[in-house]
Amino acid sequence: MIAVDVEASGIGPDTHSIVSVGAVDLDNPTRTFYEECRVWEGAHINDEAMVVNGFTKEQVTDPNKQSEADLVHKFAAFAEPIADRTLAGQNVSFDRDLLQAAAKRAGHTNWPFAHRTIDSHSLCWMHMVKRGLTPPIDAEHKRSGLNLDAILNYCGIPEEPKPHNALTGAKSHAEVISRLLYDKKLLPEFEQYEIPWLK
Repeated sequence: MIAVDVEASGIGPDTHSIVSVGAVDLDNPTRTFYEECRVWEGAHINDEAMVVNGFTKEQVTDPNKQSEADLVHKFAAFAEPIADRTLAGQNVSFDRDLLQAAAKRAGHTNWPFAHRTIDSHSLCWMHMVKRGLTPPIDAEHKRSGLNLDAILNYCGIPEEPKPHNALTGAKSHAEVISRLLYDKKLLPEFEQYEIPWLK
């Protein structure tokens, strides 16, 4: 599996652009990927998205940065030697759709990723239910309250630093997936944090 996190200029795969991608090879977690790019010509830039990812409009339109097309080709090359290229992460369908749209814009004719993904939200929900716990509900929006920070906390890890960074996000996804699926710590930066249900 590949834990992946995409930062973008907004949430629409066809209207917004990737601005950075972070990834961790779960079979070999010393292999990581982090690249930034400029938005594609004509891509929309959402102010709220820029607050989340910490980039400025000047940074994501910098002509000296590589193109989105170059980034997506590098990501596919990173994934090439991995035996199981299933994408995993929090709300990973968002990341998959942005990567796939970027690949299409780049003319990538050999897209190596399947439509199926592993979502850490679903894994955490199931883990809680199997332990007899009730997953949190966001009362205002009447939906699951298991965002990434809630999942990190459930797995014994502090909230992710702000602004959000794609590699930090990918590492967070990789760590919680390892803990939820295998009851094992994965990355050295999280070693100090115990797995709560194993205490």
